[in-house]
Amino acid sequence: MSRPHILLTAPPRTGKTTVVRRLADLLRAADVPVCGFLSDEVREHGQRVGFSVEEFGGRKAVMAHVSWVSGPRIGRYGVNVPAFERIALPAMERALATRGAVALIDEIGPMELLSPAFLPRCMTLFNADLPLVATVHQRSHPMLRSRIEADLVTVTPQNRDELPETLRRLLSG
Repeated sequence: MSRPHILLTAPPRTGKTTVVRRLADLLRAADVPVCGFLSDEVREHGQRVGFSVEEFGGRKAVMAHVSWVSGPRIGRYGVNVPAFERIALPAMERALATRGAVALIDEIGPMELLSPAFLPRCMTLFNADLPLVATVHQRSHPMLRSRIEADLVTVTPQNRDELPETLRRLLSG
């Protein structure tokens, strides 16, 4: 039996990361192992100044910041690809190695795709027989949709509150 593979998409600041965070909490409360990572905003004085990457139950690092001048740039952010890879890639490997795990990947977007190892690792997860939910930047999903088999779900203000529980039921059977 094939496990569910779901891509969550939405415009920025709609709640994709919040849905994944709440889903992870619900799965762990049901004793379902969760592997993967969250990408979240770094805020200073009420302003978004960067992004962090955090493994579920593990390490965290800043992967992009407005003040960084070296390295690749996405918009106004300098991106530290090695910092992203140190957290995200091992977290993705653990999803493959952990019996009964659900893989949660937040997000497959322009910053993350700067890592040459990231997309191949994503493809390995999508080709594995394990339940997977990934958030995808709205502009990235057409390219991904042509390469993977997954159900596309758009997060909206109308569905974002009940979506974590709906996904939990689907993923934990």
